[in-house]
Amino acid sequence: MRKIAEINEKISRKSAVVLTVEELKAKVAEVGVTKVAKEVDVITTGTFEPMESSGAIINLGHTDPPIKIRRCWLDGVPAYPGFGAVDLYLGASCAVEAVEGEEVREHGGGHVIEDLIAGKPVQVRAQGQVTDCYPRATFETTITRDTINQFYLFNPRNLYQNFIVGVNGGDRPLFTYLGPLQPRLGNAVYSNPGAISPLINDPDLQVVGIGTRIFLGGGIGYVAWEGTQHFPLQKRLPNRTPIGPAATLALMGDAKQMNPRWVRGCYFKNYGPSLMLGVGVPIPVFNEEIVARCAVQDKDLVAPIVDFSIPRRVRPTFGLVSYAQLKSGRILIEGKVVRTAPLASIFLSRQVAQELKQWIEAGTFTLTEPVASIPMERSFLPQDRWTEF
Repeated sequence: MRKIAEINEKISRKSAVVLTVEELKAKVAEVGVTKVAKEVDVITTGTFEPMESSGAIINLGHTDPPIKIRRCWLDGVPAYPGFGAVDLYLGASCAVEAVEGEEVREHGGGHVIEDLIAGKPVQVRAQGQVTDCYPRATFETTITRDTINQFYLFNPRNLYQNFIVGVNGGDRPLFTYLGPLQPRLGNAVYSNPGAISPLINDPDLQVVGIGTRIFLGGGIGYVAWEGTQHFPLQKRLPNRTPIGPAATLALMGDAKQMNPRWVRGCYFKNYGPSLMLGVGVPIPVFNEEIVARCAVQDKDLVAPIVDFSIPRRVRPTFGLVSYAQLKSGRILIEGKVVRTAPLASIFLSRQVAQELKQWIEAGTFTLTEPVASIPMERSFLPQDRWTEF
């Protein structure tokens, strides 16, 4: 039974044995769980996929005379200013406001966050609530990453532990958060990278907890809390992996240290902006059970095929499909061969795990003990009480 302190000591001496989760799976297939558990200290996982429930906290610094901002736009994208005079929250999925007479830009909070991380200038336009201590009414300027105070990502929901496969059984194209879904089962889109995805390899969150240090956007981040829509009570297979959306995590990290390679604004046609984000989670090898969980293969994981043509919260499904089938490029739905495509970049997900491995091997990234566990008894509550106006 290894301890975090022992593993960190080996990391500091640059003698820790680190494998990416794909390397680990191959090694287990070759020599077995017991031998791998004795030899390996850390397993690195990674994903690069859209995570629209993300955003940035920004402190602009006070003006002279000072302003109490109550409306604000960054490159035309509204930022929320309702919790401090010059504090802002910029949501990744917030869209640029349309200007009359101008063509609507496919631009949103994710793009502004990417630009700031890349050191590019961003235009600020603000309106204030005039008070005795904040007499200024308006403010316009240009900011960069280096001319603002705090700039950190605080993401309420990242790292979905599994997700759905979207299809369209209707007769017209649909534009969704999974991208375009073609009519009459013309395509199928899945977003989770499967067996290399971080939380798939720690299905009961025995290792990952509040305070876990992670790779976030090319910098160092931390698990801050359970994520919104956290649903660990999802039905699970005997290998403990969920059959659909389950656990989620809230993440945070200093955006000034991040790399635009791993934080990219994106736009879904007729849906809106989002953020492609690279996240890597290290899994310390304490015992054989951890290795056995990480040895899970795509053929052992499933996701539900959901029909988006039915505009309801609970949509009908065409059953479950394995990630091995999804990654083959074709699945069979009611006798029809349907093309599949991932929203996550499998290539870049692998690169996240590889870069995190390199950090650990170089001794620049050590592991942390969680200060608390993520709750595993949360139910998912819908809004069934509503009034139609």
